[in-house]
Amino acid sequence: MRRSVAKAVVAALASVGAGCSSGGPRTVYNPDPTEKIPAIVRAAQARNARVVPPLVKDLDSEDPAIRFYAIRGLRDITGEEFGYRYYDDEMRRGPALEKWKKWLANQPKSARGTGQNGTTNAP
Repeated sequence: MRRSVAKAVVAALASVGAGCSSGGPRTVYNPDPTEKIPAIVRAAQARNARVVPPLVKDLDSEDPAIRFYAIRGLRDITGEEFGYRYYDDEMRRGPALEKWKKWLANQPKSARGTGQNGTTNAP
């Protein structure tokens, strides 16, 4: 199982590094990983807390590459991990995901984001 997850992450990295693009908006809300992943990376580098809510949602993605970048971005932005491991199966990820949801619910409303402003151009 871990080997297939690692292959998926490597494939996602290769497509991002190769500049593959669907031409859609480069935002954390884009379902296309070739647009979503670079947006997550840029938002994490900018410490853009407005993308935290969609990143928490992405921790439950079926795509292990999305989960990998989501937890990496959350760690970079918040300094937290709550024991989350992107490669765990859904059942094992569940408790950490619930901790993230609880943490997010306890944040001030302004810190939870209000709209889809997760573009790479956002501060």
